[in-house]
Amino acid sequence: MLALKSISKSFHDGESELLVLDGIDLTLKAGESMALLGASGNGKSTLLQIAAGLEEPDSGNVQVLGQDLSAMNERELALMRRQHLGFVFQQFNLLPGLDVQNNILFQRRLNRLADRDAWVDELIDVLELAPLLHRPVEVLSGGQQQRVAIARALAGKPRFLLADEPTGNLDSEMADIVMKLLESINADGTTIVMVTHDPDLAHRASRNIHILDGRASDLVVPASTNVMPLPERGVARV
Repeated sequence: MLALKSISKSFHDGESELLVLDGIDLTLKAGESMALLGASGNGKSTLLQIAAGLEEPDSGNVQVLGQDLSAMNERELALMRRQHLGFVFQQFNLLPGLDVQNNILFQRRLNRLADRDAWVDELIDVLELAPLLHRPVEVLSGGQQQRVAIARALAGKPRFLLADEPTGNLDSEMADIVMKLLESINADGTTIVMVTHDPDLAHRASRNIHILDGRASDLVVPASTNVMPLPERGVARV
């Protein structure tokens, strides 16, 4: 599903050079879930962007779904991302000028999927978005925007989900709901890579990878409990 081989990446600031990834080797099988941990600035988000083909490494090779990203042109990369990948960005990247409903359905429509089905209805219900569907995304709070971004990423049932701090703007109850959603789609076969600073959330992934000084190392994940059912819809949140 995902193979990162000898990935290195540096950033330049005037005369200085900061090496954030130094020969990273990671392999993730289809259906696995992985949490990337480490202090801010240690390259977790950069590694996620490289895995998605949104940023090029200085050196190394990336394979996603059996395809070598360096051998693909921009059109091929865009098509792969549109059809098979879902993204939750730290900055959400919602589409201004569109309301919540049209943001949620944007990628589904690109893939010529029906606007609504049982899965979309479940996402809207569980993430408590029904009261917000016709609001412009620009007027939403940070937590509301994050819930919309999660719904958009999951609406097309992607084969591979990349999520950067997907619960960072949520209260503990909604964060738990989101993690149960991710556990549910992972149990159904979606492969997940998630950046998080929360060790409790990370322990719910099948693998934990710690990024330090540009290197990656596996951490032991405590035995997880069984996946709990999604809760009934509660009161609307901000």
